Amino acid sequence: MKKEITSKWLSLYLAVGMILLLFTQCQSPPPPLENFQKWETITLDFTGPASGETAEVNPFTDYRMNVVFSQGEQQLVVPAYYAADGQAGETSAEIGAIWRVHFTPNSVGIWDYEVSFRTGEMIAVSNQAAAGTALAPDGQTGQFEVVAPSGTHSGFQAKGRLVNKGGRYLEFAESGELFIKGGANSPENLLAFKDFDGTYSSDPKKQFIKEYKPHLQDWTTGDPTWQDGKGKGLIGAINYLSEVGMNAVYFLTMNIEGDAGDVFPYRSHEDFTRFDCSKLDQWNVVFSHAQKKGLALHVVTQETENELLLDDGDTGPMRRLYYRELVARFAHHYAIFWNLGEENGPAPFSPKGQSTQQRKDMIDWLKTNDPYQNPVLLHTHAGRDLKHHILDDMLGYEALDGLSMQIGNRYHVYDDMVKWWKKSKESGHEWISYMDEIGWYWMGAMPDQDMPTHDTLRQEVLWSTFMAGGSGVEWYFGYKYAQSDLNCEDWRSRDNLWKQTKIAMDFFVDLPLREMEPMDELLKGEQAHCFAKKGDTYVVYFKTPSPAYLALDELPGNVEVKWMNPQTGEWLEDKTLSLKGGAPIELTPPANSQQRDWVALVRKE
Repeated sequence: MKKEITSKWLSLYLAVGMILLLFTQCQSPPPPLENFQKWETITLDFTGPASGETAEVNPFTDYRMNVVFSQGEQQLVVPAYYAADGQAGETSAEIGAIWRVHFTPNSVGIWDYEVSFRTGEMIAVSNQAAAGTALAPDGQTGQFEVVAPSGTHSGFQAKGRLVNKGGRYLEFAESGELFIKGGANSPENLLAFKDFDGTYSSDPKKQFIKEYKPHLQDWTTGDPTWQDGKGKGLIGAINYLSEVGMNAVYFLTMNIEGDAGDVFPYRSHEDFTRFDCSKLDQWNVVFSHAQKKGLALHVVTQETENELLLDDGDTGPMRRLYYRELVARFAHHYAIFWNLGEENGPAPFSPKGQSTQQRKDMIDWLKTNDPYQNPVLLHTHAGRDLKHHILDDMLGYEALDGLSMQIGNRYHVYDDMVKWWKKSKESGHEWISYMDEIGWYWMGAMPDQDMPTHDTLRQEVLWSTFMAGGSGVEWYFGYKYAQSDLNCEDWRSRDNLWKQTKIAMDFFVDLPLREMEPMDELLKGEQAHCFAKKGDTYVVYFKTPSPAYLALDELPGNVEVKWMNPQTGEWLEDKTLSLKGGAPIELTPPANSQQRDWVALVRKE
C-alpha cells in the first residue's frame, strides 16, 4: 500500500512539473530595463492635462510636477516643467500636454522613479509635498539601469559634474581634476539673439539684438540648429570660444529694466507668471552644445537695476517661480553656476538693493530646490568699501560657494583677491574666488586692434589672480570700444587675450594647487609674487625683470629652476638651473628687451 501511494504522488509531481515547465516556456521573459550611462542626461516626457502658455489654468503656476529618483538611500527630487507639445523649440508651439524632466545620474545601478503631479493655486512655488490635489500622471513609476560611462563622450560628460568639495577650487566628480576657469564675461546679454523666439528690447534706444554673423564660419556640419537652420551664429561662437581653449561663458537670463532689457524667459516684460516654452527650449540647445564643447554655464539671474523687480527683492512667489523654471530646465547640466545677480546689493548709483537676509534667502531656496547642489556665486560691486559693506555679513555662510569678483582698479586685483580669500578662510568657510569683471568699467578688456599685447591685463589681472589663489578669470569688455559688453558679436576681437589666458590656465592646472597658497613673505624683491607649496613647488611671477630672492628653508637639496614667457608660453630650457636648496636663491629673469614679465617654476630636482 505504501509503495502504491508513493507511485501516485510521484506521478502527480511529474504532471505538475510538466505543467510548470510548459507554462514557463510559454511566458516571455521580462523585457530588459532601458539603460543609460552614468552622467548621461535622461529626459522623460509625461502626458498631463492639455494646457497652453496663456491657458486660464496657468500651467506654470497652478500645476506642479516633481519626479523622485531613488537608488537605495539616495533620493533626488527633480522639478519638471511644462513643455507645450514637447517640440516647442522646433514648432514654436504654445499649447500641448507634455511635462518634461531632465535627470543626470551620478552612480551606476538600478534607479527607480515616481511622479508627483498636483494642481492648486500657485502650487508650483510650494515645497509642501501634499499641497493641492493629485491628478494623472501622479503616482506613475518606472525603473532604468545606469551603467559605467563608456569613455567616448566629449566635453563635461566625460568628466562628471562640477562640484564643490571645499577649498578654493571646484573639481569634476568623475575625473577628479580641478576646474581652472577662463572665459568670456561679455556680452552680458549673450542671449539677446534674433534666432530665439520672442526676443526683443523694450527700449527703442537700446537695440542690441545680435546675429553673430562673424561666427557663422565657425558652425560646422552636424552642429545643432533649430527651425530650418536657425542658431548657426551663436552655435559657431560657442565653437570658437571652445577652440581657443576657454571653458566658461557668462550671461544674464533676465535683464528687464537693466542695461539692455532684451533677455528674459517670459512671454513678455509685463507678466512674470508665463514663460516662453519655445525660447527656453532653444536656449537649452545652445547650453547643451556649450557643455559638449567644454564651456561652463555662468548663469547670472539678474542685474543691480532689477534685483528688486521680483517680490521687491524677497524670495516670494515670483522669484521662486523664476528660479524653479531655471532649475527645472537647466540644473541637469554638468558645469553650471548660479550667480545671484550682477553687482548685487545697494550702491550709490543704485541705492535700492537687496539686503543680506534677502541674499541668503535666495541662496537657501536654490540649495533646497536644486537637486544637484550646483555652485552658487555672488557677483560683487567694484569698489572696496562696497565689498566690505556687503561681503562682511556673508562671511562664514556655508551655502554660498564663492565670489564672482568685480574690481574697478586693475592694480588692486592681487591685494583684493588675497584679502577676501584670507577673510573667508578665517571665517571657517573658504570661498572660491573668480576674477569676473575688471575695470575700468568703460575700458575692460580692449580689442586686440586697440591693445594687441594686453600687457596690463596679463600682469595685473590674469597672472595676479592665479598668484593670489584665485580660481579663474572671465573677460569683461567695457563700453567705450568696439565689440563692447552690450554689442559684442565677435569674440575674435580678443583673440590674443584668449591665447594668453589659455597659457596661464595650462600652467596652473598642472600644479599641486590644493596645497599651494600666496606666500609673498618668502620673496624679497619688487614687483613679484610667490605662490607655493612649501618644500615642494614654488611659482614666482615677475612683473618686471628685476631680480628677487626666494627663501627655500624647507626645501633642502638640489632644486630645478625653469623660466616661461607668460605672453607666448615658451619655456626657456637653456635657462634651467640646478641649485642647492635650503637657503635663499637669487632669481634673475632672462634678459629680453621685448619682454618684461616672466614666470619662474622652482621645484625639487
